[in-house]
Amino acid sequence: MAAKPILYNYFRSSSSWRVRIALALKGIDYEYRAVNLLKGEHLQDKYLAKAPLGRIPGLEIDGMFLTESLPIIEYLEETRDGPTLIPKDPKEKFRVRQLSEIINASIQPLQNLKILLYVGAEKKMEWGHKFVSEGLEALEKILGETAGKYSVGDNITMADLCLVPQVYSAGRFKVDMTAFPIISRINAALSEHKAFIAADYKNCPDCPEDLRK
Repeated sequence: MAAKPILYNYFRSSSSWRVRIALALKGIDYEYRAVNLLKGEHLQDKYLAKAPLGRIPGLEIDGMFLTESLPIIEYLEETRDGPTLIPKDPKEKFRVRQLSEIINASIQPLQNLKILLYVGAEKKMEWGHKFVSEGLEALEKILGETAGKYSVGDNITMADLCLVPQVYSAGRFKVDMTAFPIISRINAALSEHKAFIAADYKNCPDCPEDLRK
C-alpha cells in the first residue's frame, strides 16, 4: 500500500491553496503538515533539505518531494483520476496555462511575503494594491474571451485553482473587486463548490481562530 501523501502547507499561501484545491478535486487523502512562514519554519535546515529554495507547498508523493504549485498540479493531473484540470485541446490548454501563469508568474510573486518584507511595512499595502490591480486588469480582459461558467469554458481547470486564492489576496490589499465583474462572478461560483470549500484557508488546521470568522 502506497504511503499517504504529505502536504507541507501554510494556510494563507496562495500556492499551497491551489494544491489543496487540486487534492480535494482529485479526492486524494493526505497528511497536512503546517509550515509557519511568519516564524521562518520554511527556512529551517530540515525543510531546506527537501526544498532548497524554502518554498511551499511541498508535496511528498510517490517517493518524490514535489515543489512549485503548477508542476504539482500537472503531476496530479497526469497520475491521478478525477476531474480533468488541463484540457486536451491545444488551444484550451494554452488558455488555461496562460491564465494560470498570469497569476502564478506576474501577480502572486509581487505580493509574497519575501517581497513585502523587503518593501517594508509602510509601503506594502500600496505596493500590493498597485501590482495586484494591474494584474487583475489584464486577467479580466482575457477572461472576457475565455470564460464560460468558469475561467475557460464551463469546466473547472487549473486556472480556476489559481483564481480563487488570488481574489482572496486582492481583498487583503483592498482592491475594489467591483472593477472586475467576470473575475468576481467566477470566484462566486467556485466558492460554492465543495472542493473549494474544503480547501479554503479557514478550514486549515493552522488557521488562527480569529481568522476563521
